[in-house]
Amino acid sequence: MALKRLEIATSGESFYPISNEIADIVSSQNISHGIVHLFCMHTSCSLTISEAFDPSAKDDLEKFLKYLAPRNLDFITHDAEGPDDSPSHMKSLLTSQSLSIPLENGIMCLGTWQGIYLCEFRDEPKTRTILVKTMSD
Repeated sequence: MALKRLEIATSGESFYPISNEIADIVSSQNISHGIVHLFCMHTSCSLTISEAFDPSAKDDLEKFLKYLAPRNLDFITHDAEGPDDSPSHMKSLLTSQSLSIPLENGIMCLGTWQGIYLCEFRDEPKTRTILVKTMSD
């Protein structure tokens, strides 16, 4: 099937839910069984699958990554684009640039509480590109 590009506008560091946008693309491909592969084309944001029911879980994950990769580390030298530059790459390293999700009966096989997120790690608004490729069995 065709490779699709999903453009997501962000407005600062946060986890942006994108399950519905991905589901719309999957639905348009008319695939009953197969896989959808997602690839994030950036180094300062990423993709993840996590709890999507209770917003406090998303908030905790955002705080956790800020804790693991704070902006005030003494060894940081990569700051050409600001104080969020190197920490954004560190957070991206801890998450995923790509995800693969099985499809059954034309629907992504996500768990009851799971959702797909674009994890934005930069302060400034960005337009992020995610490649979406569906493949049938």
